[in-house]
Amino acid sequence: METFAKRIIPCLDVNAGRVVKGVNFINLKDAGDPVEVARRYNEEGADEITFLDITATHEARETIVDVVRQVAKEVFIPLTVGGGIRELDDIYKLLDVGCDKVSINSAGIKRPAFIEEGAKRFGSQCIVVAIDAKRVDDHKWNIFTHGGRNDTGIDAIEWAKEAYNRGAGELLVTSMDADGTKAGFDNELNRKISEVAPIPIIASGGAGTMEHIKDAFTIGRADAALAASIFHFKEIDIMDLKHYLKSQNIPVRI
Repeated sequence: METFAKRIIPCLDVNAGRVVKGVNFINLKDAGDPVEVARRYNEEGADEITFLDITATHEARETIVDVVRQVAKEVFIPLTVGGGIRELDDIYKLLDVGCDKVSINSAGIKRPAFIEEGAKRFGSQCIVVAIDAKRVDDHKWNIFTHGGRNDTGIDAIEWAKEAYNRGAGELLVTSMDADGTKAGFDNELNRKISEVAPIPIIASGGAGTMEHIKDAFTIGRADAALAASIFHFKEIDIMDLKHYLKSQNIPVRI
């Protein structure tokens, strides 16, 4: 059924008003104007678009609101925006200019009640909790912040369960070990999170081939796959990917 179609989500990391891409969150390369890139993805068959304001300084926050306003006029698929969202007013501003969902990361870790407040005020369907996880042992991942430099000591699986219990509508799970490597998603991490949080899981970090995306859905039990460089630099065409997934009996919207 189409209701359960798996989603393909290009991710635009935005820094000072430009789309950039790095490896393991560093060595950033320019990948274009966000409005142009978003428009292209809308035409190419993406199911949603995610914007992450990776510097998220106060000045960049205003830039991102402006960018989202421009993109929302051009794009007719759901938009999720993350980076620097600390207060309910930040969520309101972004929804007000046309974004559909917001992604909460460090603010939720610092004050978990923020997830609940956002879900109560705007509805769970608007609240995506982003989980940046790094493997610290066999079958154990911790939440890292500050672009992967700061180990919070919080267990990623436990945090996923708490985010779900506090009202998150979706979880955006990034494997920091895999990010930008194109070596495949951390399917064990995604599968374990799907077992404790019965809400959609967006797999992020590591997409390099069509097969990696198929594996995220089959082995990792993800509901959506998020990727950046393979789409930005046209290594994989979204419709080609969807036709491949369909041929592997994975339900997608074409």
